[in-house]
Amino acid sequence: MRKGIAELPLHGGHVPPWLAARMRRLARLVVILLVDEYGTKGVLERLADPVWFQALNNLIGMDWDSSGSTTVTTGILKEVLSKEELGIKAAGGKGAKSRETPAQLRDICEKYELDSSEYVRISRLVAKVDTVALQTGYQLYHHVFFLDEEGNWAVVQQGMNPKVKLARRYHWFDNESFTLEPHKGISGIKLEYALNTVDKNTREYQKTLLDIVKEDPRKLERELKTLTAIVKGYKPLVVYKPYEKLNLSDTVRRYKSLGQIELNQRALELARELSVKNYEEFLLLKGLGPSTLRALSLVLELVYDVHPSWRDPVTHPPDPFKFAYAVGGKDRVPFPIDKPTYDELISFLEKLVEKNPQERQIVKAVTKITKNWKPPEEDKKPT
Repeated sequence: MRKGIAELPLHGGHVPPWLAARMRRLARLVVILLVDEYGTKGVLERLADPVWFQALNNLIGMDWDSSGSTTVTTGILKEVLSKEELGIKAAGGKGAKSRETPAQLRDICEKYELDSSEYVRISRLVAKVDTVALQTGYQLYHHVFFLDEEGNWAVVQQGMNPKVKLARRYHWFDNESFTLEPHKGISGIKLEYALNTVDKNTREYQKTLLDIVKEDPRKLERELKTLTAIVKGYKPLVVYKPYEKLNLSDTVRRYKSLGQIELNQRALELARELSVKNYEEFLLLKGLGPSTLRALSLVLELVYDVHPSWRDPVTHPPDPFKFAYAVGGKDRVPFPIDKPTYDELISFLEKLVEKNPQERQIVKAVTKITKNWKPPEEDKKPT
């Protein structure tokens, strides 16, 4: 399964009540059938696939390419899972609701008899990775944590970049590593460069960073001021690997394009006091933000000749737009919501859910047969 990032235009508007009611009914039926077929872990694996998630969003009638597809679809799923006892629950949401994630996770863990501290930590860590460790100009504003009774989890969170009017959606699932290529697959618009400190080739970078944060923060501050002063005073060509054609000014400019470059002294002092042992612990430090990591990375590059990755980890999966032809789209793309078809689909799935397991197997056998059927050439029409 692909796990990663989807990038979407920022859209306004809202879902009308008549459509939201249908979305809840259809999403409920889909989740029930998924749990029955694949178990709760299988559901979480699919939510962690950005293409599958987008297809589900299209199927229930949301826009095929908007930022609202994330917030609405996860909101619908959270509401459905709160009312059904399917072995999965969801915490968090958009804006202020995202800050309720820890409290809601504790309630879910109490119900499922799980250790809440571990999942609260994971929730904080994945948010820090996608705002600090991987910097692409997006600020998180939406975070939903899915957890099943077996302890499997998935996260769907989204960042916003008002300058380019895009949102980027991040998917996580049962990660073993949070600091080395945590996103297994990414769909979206590939940027020319991104400050990526969780690339597979950043082990040396992470190790060196942990070494220098053990030093006096005032020393790092002096080194940073020296670097910026050099850039302002004169512009000698400084060639170093792996950027043979870049000079000092270009390097600093690249960091500044992502935002301010300044150290949080308190966060660095805290790192020394706690003697952080690994990059995960470092990212979870209170007060550590994107600007501090940019400053530390600049010092590492130009003083210690240790480099982060500038690779934006984006892949381009198949377009799930075809699923928008199921019932239509909220914004009338590719056509207005077809209410009779939507209601017929819900009615069919309700009858399927009511069937016993043996009858469902017969239905599955029929669908397998129809997969091999192709329409005659003369019946094919361009969409």
